[in-house]
Amino acid sequence: MLIVRFMDHAGHVGWGKLIDGGRALPMQGDLFGEYEFADRPVQVAKRLAPVDPPNVFGIGLNYRSHAEEQGLKSLPDHPLVFLKATTSVTGHSAPIVLPRSAPSEVDYEAELAVIIGRACRRVSERDASEFIFGFACANDVSARDCQKRIDKQWMRAKSFDTFCPLGPAIATADSIDASRVTVRATVSGEVMQDASTSDLIFPVPYLVSYLSHQFTLLPGTVILTGTPAGVGFTRTPPRFLRDGDSVTIEIEGIGQLTNPVVAESD
Repeated sequence: MLIVRFMDHAGHVGWGKLIDGGRALPMQGDLFGEYEFADRPVQVAKRLAPVDPPNVFGIGLNYRSHAEEQGLKSLPDHPLVFLKATTSVTGHSAPIVLPRSAPSEVDYEAELAVIIGRACRRVSERDASEFIFGFACANDVSARDCQKRIDKQWMRAKSFDTFCPLGPAIATADSIDASRVTVRATVSGEVMQDASTSDLIFPVPYLVSYLSHQFTLLPGTVILTGTPAGVGFTRTPPRFLRDGDSVTIEIEGIGQLTNPVVAESD
């Protein structure tokens, strides 16, 4: 089942069960509790980010192909964890804004996002799936100059406003096999990343369990599970995002998350 968070033509915001590209059955109740769907569909005027997360955790270097393209001699022996500011979250069709303070080396990263549905702390890998509500497409947008040369750490580089597009819907956990779905990034019509989550070094249940042993994971928490090979900074010449580009993240069973790229206005 695909669940969207949307605004209708009257300006009301809520969740609904997607029945086609332009209509949804409104949800009545609590997304992370008891709910049902109305009988009559409404028109979707605008799709929003599927959740307003309390935290966004990212995982670096979690695809074998991505580690290899950076020339690492060995794979990580534990997940590399970072945070993205929740104010970086944006939705389908909303612009990715190239910030005035770091516009030149903004990169795309196609990722499968995990959405936690129940609060969890110190859960086992075996039980981790019970705490997953669903999955979404994500773009872990990153300013590489900040990440690698200026700041030499990741927080600002990955947390500028609009640097975490999510959507276009939540695929509920029972509707896809997150261990083997295709993850693809297309920039202005050119396929840049095309891989499968079967290449993950640390699979989804392991990540949920590992993070829950470090932090309490609240309902709505988003976990970005890493990106495969093909990001812009590893290419020759590098392929960074420019004003006028369009980025599409496509994940099998979820759909396409598309965002235009614009320069920050004065």
